[in-house]
Amino acid sequence: MLEIIARGKLAKRFKLNMGDKILAFDGYPAEDELDYIYYDSKSSFKMLVADKGGTKREVEITKPEDESLGLVLKKNEKIRTCHNKCMFCFVDQMGKGMRESLYVKDDDYVLSFMCGNFVTLTNVSDEELERIIRLHLSPLYISVHTMDGDLRCKIMGNRFAGKIGEQLKKLTDAGIIIHCQAVIVTGLNDGENLEYTARQLFQMYPYINDLAVVPTGLTKFRAGLAEIRDFTAEEGKAIIELCDRLNGEFGVNFLLPADEYFIRSGENLKPVDFYGDFSQIENGIGMTSKFIAEVKESFYKATLKKQRRVAVITGVSAHKTIQSLCGEANALAENLKSFALPVENNFFGKTVTCTGLLTGVDIASALEKVYNEFDCAIIPSNTMKEFEDVFLDNMTLKELKARLKGKKIIVNRKAETFFENLIKG
Repeated sequence: MLEIIARGKLAKRFKLNMGDKILAFDGYPAEDELDYIYYDSKSSFKMLVADKGGTKREVEITKPEDESLGLVLKKNEKIRTCHNKCMFCFVDQMGKGMRESLYVKDDDYVLSFMCGNFVTLTNVSDEELERIIRLHLSPLYISVHTMDGDLRCKIMGNRFAGKIGEQLKKLTDAGIIIHCQAVIVTGLNDGENLEYTARQLFQMYPYINDLAVVPTGLTKFRAGLAEIRDFTAEEGKAIIELCDRLNGEFGVNFLLPADEYFIRSGENLKPVDFYGDFSQIENGIGMTSKFIAEVKESFYKATLKKQRRVAVITGVSAHKTIQSLCGEANALAENLKSFALPVENNFFGKTVTCTGLLTGVDIASALEKVYNEFDCAIIPSNTMKEFEDVFLDNMTLKELKARLKGKKIIVNRKAETFFENLIKG
């Protein structure tokens, strides 16, 4: 059921009023905004509507496909949550005092379609799978992890997780494009098992578009959880070599190793054209290569009137990359003295090295230690909530600035603005 809270001119013509509730489209229940988005793109359909008094009526819509009814619907706050007990679940490894939304285990195919969130399909019924197909929700992002049904059940702690193969087949047969990921638990779904998974998924190419291969994120909050060890540099290199071999055999860059494997193993990053349209960049796939390329495109020679000392916040894994870019910038801009400041993750533990999981407290502590060495600090925007300057630990940007009184704090939101922020702010 969808409640109308605003309407356009076309909706008025069909006497759709604010406060009306849409009950069904063409006989199918109106569950969420996806139903409206799908049917609003069609030229003709029927709506079952109830007014504020509960009186139902059928409205027959006929319109040009490219013309919208212009309805605004009341937001549905309910999301489908996760039914699994994955041995690597990051939410289970988070400490107290973080943003409340970070503790929600979403596993909602609506968010997969609309936002690119990964889902497992373990909480999707046959009827919901049919709905995905009927509304043609494509592309979807699906956490496969392994195509070995028994092992998938074990890794995900769900005895119903083994039917992923038939679910993927049904979706791809219907033309749904899927981006997959395999979170690698060292010694379980790597090596031969990863090769098996890749071969099984590639049989459904190009509808299964790619397979991201990502390491397990391990924090210090693992008491009572399954014993998992971090991967070694040699194991990271083996992952890259396996992906390269299979991609060569497949004739397409189907397997996409996470940047962390290259950084930790000391292997050269892939060029930007390896990643195509960067469909898995939010998964840490190709992010570093893209960032480097875009930053370098923004470089130019400059002369600053007075010395400018800039500390650039980074996680431990990206330190060498950011330091190299700072070195190039310093050579181009006279009087610029920028440097990368690697921040150890004391909140989650030293095994967590990516920039995006740094907390405000750890960033503040690192900057306070070098307080006399910089005039300005640059904070990457991926350390904060989207559209809101709040860190993972609920510290606000305003609070960070208060702790570093006298220092200019800049949030870098795009790679293209990195050099401008270094020299101008």
